[in-house]
Amino acid sequence: QVQLVESGGGLVQAGGSLRVSCVASGGTFSRYHMGWFRQAPGKEREFVASISSSGDSTYYADSVKARFTISRDNAKSTVYLQMNSLKPEDTAVYYCAVDNYGVAPKNQYEYDYWGQGTQVTVSS
Repeated sequence: QVQLVESGGGLVQAGGSLRVSCVASGGTFSRYHMGWFRQAPGKEREFVASISSSGDSTYYADSVKARFTISRDNAKSTVYLQMNSLKPEDTAVYYCAVDNYGVAPKNQYEYDYWGQGTQVTVSS
């Protein structure tokens, strides 16, 4: 069983930056493909970014490409999401998740374990 704990969310003005983190425990972190998803009020959860187990491959939703950067530190069992040039439409609860296989990195149904989420609010 893998446990994931996100942190780093908060309130930021439009154009600002935030970095959210997710620490994993209970498994072999370096084997896992990791993803970030988000869910805004009244909307379905959507893919944001993902990273391969080695960190060599990354994937992004078009809406965040060139603004967000996903990275990982396998020694710390942590995955990060650096968010720059934030927009009000980025407001959501951000979740990290574990994918054991990395076959379809943008598909939330491929992910097996989820954190509790961290709120990111961007004011205009």
